[in-house]
Amino acid sequence: MKTEKKIIVNMLVCRQSKNLLYRVTNINLKRCMGSISEDSGHAEFVYNRNPRNLEKLRIAYKPAGYHLEKPGREFWHKLQVTTSKRHVTASVLHHTGMVPILATTAEWAIRKQLFSTLDKMAYITIGKVLAQRCLECGISDMIHTYELEALLENLSKGGVRLEEDPRYKSPNPWDQERPEKPWEHY
Repeated sequence: MKTEKKIIVNMLVCRQSKNLLYRVTNINLKRCMGSISEDSGHAEFVYNRNPRNLEKLRIAYKPAGYHLEKPGREFWHKLQVTTSKRHVTASVLHHTGMVPILATTAEWAIRKQLFSTLDKMAYITIGKVLAQRCLECGISDMIHTYELEALLENLSKGGVRLEEDPRYKSPNPWDQERPEKPWEHY
């Protein structure tokens, strides 16, 4: 008798919780549907969370440096290659001094696949890995000052351009030539 009462009480509690859950979800659905029908389909604000967006549009700040400097400082991203006694390291340097992407033969996953961490195959592998990481991070253009054919060839095969477009400067009203805006030709 007591077990029957417990079963009946449990069934009532379950029904009430199901009804309550059903009511809550219906109210939330109506709220969502109501906001969709009232909205005209356009967002009030757009938040761009891509930190590379202004660089892609070619309107971000690009430091010019001094005209007598040999390598120059006019870049958003620059390839850096370091060779030590044991490993090859390739990284991308941002103009602010930060290194957003790094690939090295000291990494276990890369080192495990190589016979030697300093030969031509190491440069080829680092080029492929760095190109993949660059594209995953949204960096598709960079400049370089190195003449490492194996690395540079695999970077360009991976989809990274080894030159950067110049910064867009707004023309004056009296200028005869007006350059095409980079964000309008897509």
